[in-house]
Amino acid sequence: MAIFRLSSSLRSFCNRFPSSCLRHRAVRVSTEPQAAISRLKELGLLKSQGLIGGKWLDAYDGKKIQVQNPATSEVITSVPCMGRRETSDAIMSSFGAFHSWSKLTAGERSKYLRKWYDLIILHKESLALLITLEQGKPLKEALGEVIYGASFIEFYAEEAKRIYGDIIPPTLGDRRLFVLKQPVGVVGAIAPWNFPLAMITRKVGPALASGCTAVVKPSEFTPLTALAAAELALQAGIPSGALNVVMGNAPEIGDTLLESDQVRKITFTGSTNVGKKLMAGAANTVKKVSLELGGNAPCIIFDDADLDLAVKGSLAAKFRNTGQTCVCANRILVQEGIYDKFADAFANAVENLQVGNGLAEGTAQGPLINEAAVQKVESFISDATSKGAKIMLGGRRHSLGMTFYEPTVLTHVNGEMLISREEVFGPVAPLLKFRTEEEAIRLANDTNAGLAAYIFTSSIPRSWRVAEALEYGLVGVNEGIISTEVAPFGGVKQSGLGREGSKYGMDEYLEIKYVCMGNIKNE
Repeated sequence: MAIFRLSSSLRSFCNRFPSSCLRHRAVRVSTEPQAAISRLKELGLLKSQGLIGGKWLDAYDGKKIQVQNPATSEVITSVPCMGRRETSDAIMSSFGAFHSWSKLTAGERSKYLRKWYDLIILHKESLALLITLEQGKPLKEALGEVIYGASFIEFYAEEAKRIYGDIIPPTLGDRRLFVLKQPVGVVGAIAPWNFPLAMITRKVGPALASGCTAVVKPSEFTPLTALAAAELALQAGIPSGALNVVMGNAPEIGDTLLESDQVRKITFTGSTNVGKKLMAGAANTVKKVSLELGGNAPCIIFDDADLDLAVKGSLAAKFRNTGQTCVCANRILVQEGIYDKFADAFANAVENLQVGNGLAEGTAQGPLINEAAVQKVESFISDATSKGAKIMLGGRRHSLGMTFYEPTVLTHVNGEMLISREEVFGPVAPLLKFRTEEEAIRLANDTNAGLAAYIFTSSIPRSWRVAEALEYGLVGVNEGIISTEVAPFGGVKQSGLGREGSKYGMDEYLEIKYVCMGNIKNE
């Protein structure tokens, strides 16, 4: 559901794509999972309880959920399967902490956040290890996520001191008109499994900076990173109750957050269907809502594009995190004059992606999150081939077994196929052919989604024309990696509401209050 900025660690990830990589073979794990787990325990970062009111707690009924390593199916640990009662207590804790936290000066809140950022960076390798263990992405890519995720805490630690109001010229001589910005209150933050740190910090960073408190619900697939981040928040001195973490029974937790009058905002990253349900549920108490939902990102390659740049950018936009991001290039639209040439060069680059356990040196693509994700990929490919698509590369489960899938390239794809209409959320790149710029724009916009889009062209005028015509919240021109904490992230149409990151992301957690001071007598 997000991509991170082109930091030095991420550049090294992108640079591992060329032909110097070994082809689709298994690699020996350089860091054994059990040794990694022991290391995390020693550091106190492998937490197996929820956080409510500053206390680490089990589920009240004792129920547990196993957290598995998707690369091995081994159980890392078990965490509480929490529900309505635990969530209610977390809300009460956040509500109780809101008064004192919101009354701190911006500078005081900033210092707490800066300390949290420093601790995340201090433990960046350990957090990356934890992400790889529970989510599966390559270790270097996980490190890139940690640095990206930490950047939101750093940015909003600084932005906390820049929440400005306004003075409005009065309409009458004995009046003074002011605009104040104040924190909305308790925030329910619901995060996905594909970026288990960055999608939390992107929400909690501005929430805490603005003076809000938060109840965080991480995915049941990847709760451990959220718990480790919460532990570091406690170490940073962020007061008890300002940040709570519950996980387990998703419907019960979600309903409790929606029904509570004390929760004044819901922020969610995930599927469009769930986002719609949350939006409807929030209407009963008229909560503020921020939604970052599904995408169907087009990547448009024009005839005049730099071929090497287009291949490299498309590869990064498509195969990062095994294709499991909402901003992945779901459709690669290639102009007919360069189609065959691009297809050959792109397939050659894809063939050299190294598949393996994320802990193994040189791995560029890890496993899918679970068996259901693999079955979804298989169903999309089956639908496409039944309607005329050709498998140029891959198209089957990897020899490693488990939930590993071969990086795949499809040609002869058309707009009637399921893979052109919906997110595949896997390592499959469908290539569609177009003739004119107008046709490319029409094909790109022919979807209910509107999160991210990519363009590759050497023409500046075309860059402007197409970027302005695309119905998307994010557009990358000659870049496959565009997200950064200083720029707004979010979609249009059914890809969501609101923005995260940048100064605009802070506004999502603030209410505007107008104050009129009347009958001011001139002495």
